[in-house]
Order: sequence, then C-alpha cells, then structure tokens
Amino acid sequence: MKNSRTVLIDKNPGRSAQTVGIARELGTDIELIHEPSVGVIGNKGDSQCYLGVQRKVETIHDRLRDRIGKEPGKLKMRLVQPEYTVATSDGMRNGTKEMRYSLIGREVTHDTVCEHLSASGLEGTIAVVACDKPPVGTLAAILEHNRPAVIMSDGPIRPGFDEVAQERIDIISGFQVAGSDDEEMKERIACAACPGYGSCGGMFTYNTMQTFIAVVGLQPLHMVSPPSDDARRLNAFPDELIDILSKLNETDLKPRDIVSRDSIRNAMIVSMAVGGSTNVMLHAPEIARAAGYKSFADDIMTPEEFNHLSEHIVPVLIDARPFGNYSMVDIDEKGGIQVIVKELLDAGLLNGDTMTCTGETLAEQIARLDPPAPDGTVIYTVQNPYKPTGGLRVLGGNLSPEFSAVLKLAGVEGGLENNIFCGKANVFDSEQDLLDTLENTPDDFKNNDMIIVRYEGPSGAPGMPEMLDPTSRITTLCRERNINVGLMTDARFSGGSVGLVIGHVGPEAALGGPIALVEDGDEIIVDLNVNELNCTPLSDPATFESRMSNWRKVVDDNGGMHPSVGEADTRLLNRMRRSAVSAVYGAGMHSDRVLWVNDPREAEVSGFVPHNKYRDASAAE
Repeated sequence: MKNSRTVLIDKNPGRSAQTVGIARELGTDIELIHEPSVGVIGNKGDSQCYLGVQRKVETIHDRLRDRIGKEPGKLKMRLVQPEYTVATSDGMRNGTKEMRYSLIGREVTHDTVCEHLSASGLEGTIAVVACDKPPVGTLAAILEHNRPAVIMSDGPIRPGFDEVAQERIDIISGFQVAGSDDEEMKERIACAACPGYGSCGGMFTYNTMQTFIAVVGLQPLHMVSPPSDDARRLNAFPDELIDILSKLNETDLKPRDIVSRDSIRNAMIVSMAVGGSTNVMLHAPEIARAAGYKSFADDIMTPEEFNHLSEHIVPVLIDARPFGNYSMVDIDEKGGIQVIVKELLDAGLLNGDTMTCTGETLAEQIARLDPPAPDGTVIYTVQNPYKPTGGLRVLGGNLSPEFSAVLKLAGVEGGLENNIFCGKANVFDSEQDLLDTLENTPDDFKNNDMIIVRYEGPSGAPGMPEMLDPTSRITTLCRERNINVGLMTDARFSGGSVGLVIGHVGPEAALGGPIALVEDGDEIIVDLNVNELNCTPLSDPATFESRMSNWRKVVDDNGGMHPSVGEADTRLLNRMRRSAVSAVYGAGMHSDRVLWVNDPREAEVSGFVPHNKYRDASAAE
C-alpha cells in the first residue's frame, strides 16, 4: 500500500506542495489530495442579508470534513477551504449612486464563483446564498461549470414590529415613510423594521428568486422558507445537503441535467403565482443563458405566452408583502413554498416530470414532502385565489419595441380603468432629479401623471439601479392625496415596490430607445387589454423622426454620448457601460451586446455560453 510520500512523488511536487499544506491545516487525509475536490461557497456583503451565511458555511464545511475519508461509506474527495463572494446591499443603497453596483453584484458574483469553481476544479459544490443578486450569479456560474452542486437559501429575516401602530413592519415600511415630516416616527420605524438577520422577508426579489431556484431544481424545496435563524439550517440541513451532493456525484447528475426548458417554465409560472418581483424578468434570461439556451423569449417562453398565462391561467396564491400582509416566515408556518408548488401541480399548471437536485422529479419531491393543503389565509387555492390573475405582465408598444417592459400587476393600487391608464408624461433624466422634486416640491405631481425616469438603464446609469426610494415615496404621496401617479423607467424596481410602476423599458434611453424621445406633457397610454405601452405623439412617423434627429444631434455634439448618462468613474462601471446587454437578455455584462438601431429586428445578440454550444430547446427534455 502506498504511503503519503509515495502519493506525493506520483504527481508534480511543486503543484502538490500547497495541496499537502492545505490538507494538513484542514485536518483531512493527505492521501486524498489528488482525489476530486469538494467544497462550500457563500455570499457575503455589507447587509443583514449576509450575517447568517458564514456560520452556515462553516457548519457545512465541518460536517463535510467529518464525512471525508478513505473508509467505506465516506466521501473519497479532497476538501477545499470555503470561499465567499461579495456584493452590495440593495436596501442600504437605494436612492444613492452606489445602487448602480447592485445588479453589477450579480455579475461580480458570477465571475468570482466561476473563477473558484473552474480554477479549483470542484467536482462537488454546496452553496449558501443570500440577498437577491448573488444567488443568481452563483447559480449561473454553477450552470456554466456544470458539475454536481446544490444550493441552500440562507433564509429570510423575521418581520419587525411597530409598538405604536401595533403592526408588523419590514424594510419597505421604512422606505414608505421617508417623505413624512414626523421625525420621531421615522426613527422608530428605522429601529424596529429589521430585527435579527436574514434576507428581505416579503415576496420581494430574494424570496422570488429562492423560490425560482428551488422550483428550477437546484435547491431542495423545503429549505427555502425557514428564516435565517431557524435551527434546522444548522442542525438538519447541512447533513441533508451533503447527502444530496454525495448522491449527485454518485449518479453524475449535473446542473444542466436539472435546469431544463421545462423546469425554467415551471419556475416562471410559480413566480407569477407568488406575485413575484419584476427582477425575475432580468434573472430568468440570465439563468436560461447559463443553462445553454440562446434566447429566453425564443427558447423558453414568448412574451405572448407569458402574458396569456399571467392573464388567464395562473392566479396569485399568496397574501404576502409588499402587495399583501404576510411574510415568508408565515408561509413557512403554513407549510412552506412546497404547499404552493403542490397546489399548482395538482391543478395541472406545472410539469411534475422535471428533475431536481434530490434525484427525484418535482412531483416525487412534493410527494415525499407531503405538504398540507393551503390554509386559505396566507396561502390560497387555485380555485379560490388571493388574486385572479398572475402578478406580472410584459408590455410591448412604441415605447417598448423590445417587448421588455414589465409591470408587477399584483402591486398596482390604482390608476387602471378597464385595464387602461391614460396620463401625461412628467420627464426626469435621472433618479436623483426625481428624488429632489419629491423631497422639495411634491405638489408638482398631479393626478394621472406618468413619471418618466430615463438614462438609468444597464448602460446609461450604468448598472440599472432599483427605484425603491422614489416608488415608495410616490406610493405614500398617492395614498395621502388620493391620486394616481405612475412611473416608467429604463431602470428596474425592487421586489418591494408597489404602484403602477413599469420597468425595463427597452431599448434604454442611453442607446436611443424611444423612451429618450418622450417630452413633458406627452400622452402616455398603458393598455393591458393589448399589453402595450405607448406614447401617442411617437405614433406619428414624422414626430418620431424629428425627435430622433434632435436626439442624435445632442449625442453628436457631446462626443457620441448623451450628456444625461451617468458617470462611469470606475473600471467596473465602465465595463458595465460597454458590455451590458439589453434587459430582455438579462442586462448582464457579456462580450456581445444589443444596440438600438431604429428597427429592433436588425439587432442581434450572440451572448456567451460555455463552449459556444447552445441547447436545442425544441428537443425533448
């Protein structure tokens, strides 16, 4: 039998030197240094979202170390030390210039995880994810690496409680009182809104995407809804995750075997049913790309089919923040997201044959978990839903020729009559200009205004920031004055935004999209009967050409870039400006990009997929 010295001389001693040292320091067998590598990764950043991650990563790492060895029944693998990604806090940065780094955080996480997985050659990965952009970047990198892996949500934060109002509150409560003159109340809400730790607790972007990742198959369904401080996340789940990863390795079941066209479709349908965040319309195309599909609209689900499902087939099944009353911990107490998935499966709205990380089909995993029936207060049935139509709608029209604009219908509080909004444009060339007006001259906003915020898209900002701060102030203004004010933008929204808000309008203003041509007072029509977003003056070809000519002259006089675009004063912001693809492709940073060229049919994108090999979406999965 070989001793450790013999093992070392079988390989390059220079490459082996640190591998031996790591094994010695981690307390694993030196004779395993040339076996396939396994490790744990986690997301970290300046936010309460990430405070629970490291402890879970370290717990899983310790359990993994205990289960590695040459003995029968143990994992014969080389243990890699834990690695972490970094990202910003959406909540803390909303309304500031730093918010430009939020979506970029998805890309940075992707790069970091990709480098770690590929350079370390990991053959098995357990990922603990938090906040909302890093989990998507993590999943995308795992799909590209395509070796056995499983993901666990770090878990949501518990709600806060306002002792004066005697009601539960959360981070959105803080944003919605920002415009108040009651300083004592604002301080009280700020101190009470976010107790403990964990990611945002409502059905905002984090929980939308955790649900998505579980339904798409890379996370066990029962690990989504328990709060971050739930004992199961340290006591039970670590060993379950290791068992799952061990089985994935034994069967060589890889991420791209799991994340298929049908599983992505399942996840989108569930996102509609939970009234999920508009950000899912950015993240789903990125996940599809990483899974090997060239175009979400062509290969997974067309805008027309998406709207048909949302409008006629898939209802909203939960009463949850921000459009309702409850949080993810309430959903957990009523049985978890598996209750929602089972309800949709039983109604024939999901494909139960898709594979999941547990080695079971979606239907088999649900059968094993055996969740209870919907309680009727937090989680509703398909027959008697919380809202009769799905929570999301995508819009075309002359302001959205890419068919990229997205409305969170579940969050609309007013302004639609017979599914139509008709108002006047109130134009701002930056989020900061809008915030200054909301703060200093809020009476400038009139009933049926449609606020336009532009030059805040993926390239224009750059970084496509969220508009949670202004949407929250507008929501409060509308409630206090009993008026309806909409907002549309080439940027995006937080999952916590409510109101008649339309994001991802594309092509974006910085690239000469039609949103750049809107003028104050223009008639804006949102028609959900035909799912269009139109500016009436731009329907006239002569007006369109005249305004486009004027816009191009401004750009030419400014050296080829419109003066209203944001400053790209770091290498990362400059990289986003020069490499960002359109929102309809996920607004990520890729080597090829879509540019607006007057006729969107002339624009093409090749995108990046490992090995330049796209999957055949028409083939049987």
